[in-house]
Amino acid sequence: MQYIDDYINSILSRFAFLDFWILRIFLGIAFCIHGYQAFPLPSKGLMEWFNFSPILATLVPIAAITGGSVIIIAGFVKNPLGNLLTRLSALIIVVYMGFAFFIAHKDWFISSKLFTSEQIFLFGIGLFFLLRGKTV
Repeated sequence: MQYIDDYINSILSRFAFLDFWILRIFLGIAFCIHGYQAFPLPSKGLMEWFNFSPILATLVPIAAITGGSVIIIAGFVKNPLGNLLTRLSALIIVVYMGFAFFIAHKDWFISSKLFTSEQIFLFGIGLFFLLRGKTV
């Protein structure tokens, strides 16, 4: 068994540098898609479903696209600015998802629906980057 484990580790350890990139890219793409789905601006869906003002129905999708884009771009920035951009975009994502739970999914709290939804994972990965910053 140890031989098999060592063999698998020797192969997969070559790709370990991708670990945070995978999280960063998937989180960023998911948020860009969330924001893009609300176009054209102002989002009629946000105004009708949640009674948002036109200004808020414009800012929410822009925040999603900005958070998603910046979390990916920040991975390429090699100085402390990359860390700051990572944390700021992660803050946007965490706040966005917090409000999504509070406004759109308030019946999900502490239920199986919450922990089987994609939203909790987006929140969790956003929280990871908020706490950890630019990890590589």
